Amino acid sequence: MSSFSVTEPSGRQKWVAGTLVVVYALITILPLLWIIATSFKSPSDAIAYPPKTFFQPTLEGYVNLFTTRTRATEQDLKELGEPTTWYDRIVRKDGFVIAGPSRFMERFSNSMIIGFGSTVLCIVLGTAAAYAFSRFKVPLKDDLLFFILSTRMMPPIAVAIPIFLMFRSLGLNDTHAGMILLYTAVNLSLAVWLLKGFIDEIPIEYEEAALIDGYTRLQAFYKVVLPQAMTGIASTAIFCLIFAWNEYAFAVLLTSGTAQTAPPFIPTIIGVGGQDWPAVAAGATLFLVPVMIFTIVLRKHLLRGITFGAVRK
Repeated sequence: MSSFSVTEPSGRQKWVAGTLVVVYALITILPLLWIIATSFKSPSDAIAYPPKTFFQPTLEGYVNLFTTRTRATEQDLKELGEPTTWYDRIVRKDGFVIAGPSRFMERFSNSMIIGFGSTVLCIVLGTAAAYAFSRFKVPLKDDLLFFILSTRMMPPIAVAIPIFLMFRSLGLNDTHAGMILLYTAVNLSLAVWLLKGFIDEIPIEYEEAALIDGYTRLQAFYKVVLPQAMTGIASTAIFCLIFAWNEYAFAVLLTSGTAQTAPPFIPTIIGVGGQDWPAVAAGATLFLVPVMIFTIVLRKHLLRGITFGAVRK
């Protein structure tokens, strides 16, 4: 028999590995930092060439994101008097007045409703299906699991037209319910496969002991399996939310007004003479916040989740 010895990495190896990780993290986060910086630039600074790294920060992009503006003549500005708020001053320096709120918050709310709604529904259905595949003798189990996984391999554009025609026939075009059901259907395969891996690693003896103590199968599921599977549920929820939150193709095709989410709306923000890049960057920055908070809250579960960590025998 041969024996293997594990040697502790040397100080130099640790330093090299740490340096590579830091460099990779900086390269990865650089585009995000540039977007955040652009959101605080003026429109002229945002399109300056060569790009400006140092600039006078302004909240003009955020004001333009949350408001609609109209050009005013000098006479109109005199009649309105001095601006009373900081955002009025930002708008009036370019000869505009605020006409009303923009539709960004409406689109952002749609993203919250559809993203979190589909995530909750996906977790509920995925947990039940994963438990059935893990604990019961399901006919043609392997074939069914492969079929479920195959739906994830299909590119969205391949089914875009059939789904559009189906939604139009059912009256689900541009509705919250339609988008929640669609994102749930797309994410369900991922949820089933991830959650099945976690439930497989929960010793079945725990449930058997609960059944001997007089629990029903449903009680054993809620009181024994679910608490042990919370790590997997949390990590699966993060992946499902990220997909539903960032999805663009179906949102463009199936929504236009009532249920339109933020991803199709943000690129359409137009300023004076073209794209309002600071407002677009401001929208992208704010759009990151909910998923970032959700991931930070569940970060302890995420590392164990992606390594399929659970209770082991």
